[in-house]
Amino acid sequence: MHKNIIKNFLTFYINKTSIKKIKTIIKKKKLRIFVKGGGCGGLKYGFMLVKKKNEKDFCIIKKKIIILIDSISFQYLSGSYLFYKHYLEESKFIIKNSNIKTTCHCGSSINFIKLN
Repeated sequence: MHKNIIKNFLTFYINKTSIKKIKTIIKKKKLRIFVKGGGCGGLKYGFMLVKKKNEKDFCIIKKKIIILIDSISFQYLSGSYLFYKHYLEESKFIIKNSNIKTTCHCGSSINFIKLN
């Protein structure tokens, strides 16, 4: 059984379109969402498919998909919404996050408000 399972989904929201898209790409893997250093704003989001859960990961299970968020990234992602958007020129996952203070001009990096 997974430790740190988020059962009530009150801290990380996933819309139906995201769930459908994740199901088509994960196969027998899990989706890891994280925050990492980089970009002109200081931090940016990352996504990757992984086979294993790390010991301190938070595990979000919804509609038979598993999303993993490490404990450091979770403090930044808590309260966020995950959307999947399909445009004529691109398709991508978008995270709407009320913890963001600023974004860079190009939109690929972020700066968070100070968290306790």
